[in-house]
Amino acid sequence: MPSSAEPRTAPATGGVQSLERAFDLLERMADAGGEVGLSELAISSGLPLPTIHRLMRTLVACGYVRQQPNRRYALGPRLIRLGESSARLLGTWARPYLARVMEETGETANMALLDGDEVVYVAQVPSRHSVRMFTEVGRRVLPHTTGVGKALLAQEPDEEVRAILGRTGMPAATDKTITTPDDFLQALARVRETGYAVDDNEQEIGVRCFAVPVPDAPTSAAISISGPAGRVTEEAAEKIVPLLKQVAAELSVALASTGTNA
Repeated sequence: MPSSAEPRTAPATGGVQSLERAFDLLERMADAGGEVGLSELAISSGLPLPTIHRLMRTLVACGYVRQQPNRRYALGPRLIRLGESSARLLGTWARPYLARVMEETGETANMALLDGDEVVYVAQVPSRHSVRMFTEVGRRVLPHTTGVGKALLAQEPDEEVRAILGRTGMPAATDKTITTPDDFLQALARVRETGYAVDDNEQEIGVRCFAVPVPDAPTSAAISISGPAGRVTEEAAEKIVPLLKQVAAELSVALASTGTNA
């Protein structure tokens, strides 16, 4: 989680400084859980309190930030529409990459984001097999039950993972679901070591999934393939996982360059 007072990106020569600072503050608020005080923003951003106060007043007036009764500031409801539209576009940009994964593996390819304490699927290219895994785009699931959830949470500190698991309660989707924080953190350690996650009948009996994070994505994202456990075997990981990692890296580059020439 970013905490230094250094700018996250190099200042744009033709950019408007106040706009850059406003977006930087919004990102720092999100990193802090969505609610902060002015002094916390001053420490993390390095900006003077009067500057922060002026920017926050503007963001409050526009509905992107709201001031709480305790005088702390929280992300506002107008950001929801922006986030939903952005997620739809992200899924659109990802589809050609997912199509390549599906063509080379024969299995359903998915993309998911971490949204609060849940995983939301934003794109899918279904397998052509008559027996296949299908997840509705927009579906939300708890991260401890899925391969994409493990891939996403493996990027987070253990204390943040424990906090999420404490809030969700870790209910079992099947008798294979991991339902204790300690066991789940051990699974995440394996994800960090190998670079990929496995859902072995944990979300749905008879279904296995391999997932990898999208490195340096603008928001925490992962891609995966899923299918019947009889086809998506542990041995198949030797072919599928390198492909997923390669496509995730290419997707990361594409997302980073989208819109930079505007």
